[in-house]
Amino acid sequence: MRKIIKIDEEKCDGCGLCATACAEGAIQIIAGKARLVSDNYCDGLGACLGECPQGALTMEEREAAGFDPAAVERHLAAAGNAHHGHGKTADTMACGCPSSMTQILTPVAPSADQTTGADSQLGQWPVQLRLVPVNAPFFDGKPLVISADCVPFAYAGFHRDLLSGKALVVGCPKLDDTELYRNKLTEIFLAHDIPQVEILFMEVPCCSALLRLVQGALADSGKTIPLLAIKVGIRGNIVESRQL
Repeated sequence: MRKIIKIDEEKCDGCGLCATACAEGAIQIIAGKARLVSDNYCDGLGACLGECPQGALTMEEREAAGFDPAAVERHLAAAGNAHHGHGKTADTMACGCPSSMTQILTPVAPSADQTTGADSQLGQWPVQLRLVPVNAPFFDGKPLVISADCVPFAYAGFHRDLLSGKALVVGCPKLDDTELYRNKLTEIFLAHDIPQVEILFMEVPCCSALLRLVQGALADSGKTIPLLAIKVGIRGNIVESRQL
């Protein structure tokens, strides 16, 4: 018995937003309706729930095959190969959303017509916590930066000072589904060897919820991982940096 997505086909209008939100490709639009293509592709975290304008998605607890990350990888790879040469790019996922395709990047310097004076240190894609697959290979052996959405905009040295050589996930503890985030982070902590977690949050009161969210996920995982909390001011300064 486990939690898994349930689709009310009578309510579904086939808009495809749920399929786009599913990074594992568990949902596809078939004959004009959203359908769960395989139980073992659904991680049960419900990233798709808030995307359906018709309210056709709910979670149910039933007997189902366990979530199988290896099967998901094969499924996504096969979907990418099938799309290649049929008017879609090889990076398009089964859900139709290339923005969720897991990629390991090599940071590159600015082009000649850019004047930023700094190199990008982003080493992966995607970065949104809702989109990153739990089993993404870029989590292994690297410090993990868990950043509030606003931090990279407020702190000018984000890439140079805080991101180099690290994995990254971003989200908003005020506007996003924090229960989903806690569950997903718990799975990430369990699935990977992460030497340190760095929590970057803004000085505004609502943003400190990110600390509690990460600490709760780590407690749920039962693992011991060093936590570094970095508070960033709205004027772009680091207000505080401390080990938890």
